[in-house]
Amino acid sequence: MNLLVIGDVVGAPGREALKRCLPFARDQYAIHGCIANGENVAGGFGLTAPTAQELFETGVDFITSGNHIFDKRDFTAYLDTSERVIRPANYPSSAPGRGYGTFTVSGVTVGVLNLMGRTFMPPVDDPFRSADACVSALRALTPVIVVDMHAEATSEKIALARYLDGRVSLIFGTHTHVQTADEQILPAGTAYISDVGMTGPIDGVIGMEQKAVLDRFLVGISERFSVQKDGLRQFCAIVVSLDAKTGKALEIKRIFQRGIA
Repeated sequence: MNLLVIGDVVGAPGREALKRCLPFARDQYAIHGCIANGENVAGGFGLTAPTAQELFETGVDFITSGNHIFDKRDFTAYLDTSERVIRPANYPSSAPGRGYGTFTVSGVTVGVLNLMGRTFMPPVDDPFRSADACVSALRALTPVIVVDMHAEATSEKIALARYLDGRVSLIFGTHTHVQTADEQILPAGTAYISDVGMTGPIDGVIGMEQKAVLDRFLVGISERFSVQKDGLRQFCAIVVSLDAKTGKALEIKRIFQRGIA
């Protein structure tokens, strides 16, 4: 089976790029299921019920997230009831929502786990121990397991990939908004990439208007960051071919389409 994974979708420009590119990608690569990171979908910070529904209507089957998932406080009720939107599993168990879930496409159950790193990130529980418990639960349901590791440090992402090699089908990194060129299949059959990249505006700084970002670096204070609305966009994703019976990865390919009007 072929899975399409889309990196951090940023604001309205990201949603527009998704609408332009996702249908073609699904056709070109004979995609069975699509997963997208949606923590920046609503104005660059968080997710709302209408924007989640917009992603589903565009062709996304399942949404992962990260440290901005609780930025829109009225979204917590949706998180508690949705079976297709998850937050990092290593948040405290009392946090709204759940850290892993499943969806079924073409008769195959796909398990999805969301984790968050601890290096240069808000304090959360140990992602390695959280992964052990969640992967064990998912493997009782399916051999096809996909992990979104939302983290800043590439070393932490790679370490988790080595730790879970052979126990999951794919580990993909999100959060930095910059696509890496280290896609590979690890020795025990797990596909890996440090960061899928950002789907959103090219101009600005990782999707945000540059003035506020530069002010933060130059003088230490700035206005609230806002999504870069003008200019061209990009679409970042990966396609992973998996053996549905064993869960092993067969191939991983990067997609980077830049200059979308």
